[in-house]
Amino acid sequence: MVGSLLGCALGDSGLKVAVLEHRPPEPPPAQGYDLRVSAITLASVAIFKAIGAWGAMKHRVAPVREMKVWDATGTGSIHFDAAEIGEPCLAYIIENSVMQSAFIERLHHFTNVHYLCPVEIAALDLTLEAATVTLQDGRTLRAKLLVGADGAQSRARELAGIAVRRFPFEQKGIVANVVTGKPHAEIARQRFLPAGPLAFLPLPEPHLCSIVWSAESKRADELMALDDAAFLGELQQASGDLLGQIQSIGPRAVFPLALAHAVSYVSERLALVGDAAHTVHPLAGQGVNLGYLDAATLAEVLLDAAGQKKDIGALPVLRRFERWRKGENMAMLAVTGGFKQLFSNNLPGVRELRNVGLNLTNAATPIKNLIMRRASGLEGDLPRLARRAGGAS
Repeated sequence: MVGSLLGCALGDSGLKVAVLEHRPPEPPPAQGYDLRVSAITLASVAIFKAIGAWGAMKHRVAPVREMKVWDATGTGSIHFDAAEIGEPCLAYIIENSVMQSAFIERLHHFTNVHYLCPVEIAALDLTLEAATVTLQDGRTLRAKLLVGADGAQSRARELAGIAVRRFPFEQKGIVANVVTGKPHAEIARQRFLPAGPLAFLPLPEPHLCSIVWSAESKRADELMALDDAAFLGELQQASGDLLGQIQSIGPRAVFPLALAHAVSYVSERLALVGDAAHTVHPLAGQGVNLGYLDAATLAEVLLDAAGQKKDIGALPVLRRFERWRKGENMAMLAVTGGFKQLFSNNLPGVRELRNVGLNLTNAATPIKNLIMRRASGLEGDLPRLARRAGGAS
């Protein structure tokens, strides 16, 4: 998703761009909804609008007007409401396949962008003069810059020899779509359990939610081994009846969770964006949004450099991108990792402290509003594409 968005952000420019895709992405399901969804910030939506992709996805999104967070082991809670910061919503829940399809459709509108799919990279050669990619079918591509937007197991990063610091959570995330007895009312709900957070994210239908249940790996494997009826029983108990009786569940999937950060985002002729550069815990819903901001920032840096007749793959140019994004991303990694440790710790003193902290923050309106604005992408050092024209929309 991040790589195809970057291609769109470079569309209609003087640069010649090739987007290499390993395999064709799955289209959005004709019936029901994709298992993988993301909470998309207002900054990311601004980027989608700026590149002309929002129109192809806005019919299939669910606004998040409020968010409620509880500690399952105590009385602490916090309630975020978009109305308190003068916005129509805090975020949108959008299927990953819907975003990817919208970006690829948009890519085909740009004469300077070439979408090559499916392709397999056989070799990568980075020199002071150029990046050369050799494909399995024998074709060779030579460019001033290679961007690795190929995910947490990035082949580009590996071939470039960039090290990664990994901090495994020993957790897995279970995703599924469920039908609930009570309507979600466009509210995202997250309940922190000792083994990991359970989130209910609203989908476009009023009684349909996407769940993201993070749990210790052994516990997650046990849950995945249950049949639907037994899993529903466990889910009902874990949910604390937030949305009444859970009536049915669709297919389930599970994926490992980890915190990781590339030692460097750039080298001569190479830049990393998205999960190739960093991965975070899904509890804050920021992962793909950080990647979109990476892409928008890199596009701005490259277009500015090209406009000044600079070499877009030269290290001094790429360092500007790294300086801009690395601090922001590291701060989010620290926050999500810290939250995971704080809420997984069930020692009495820690439990009481976090419950008091949640309640105090909930009562401190200026602090809470700042958190909402920051999490929604309305504050911070944003690239031009992420800045909304005319405020709320």
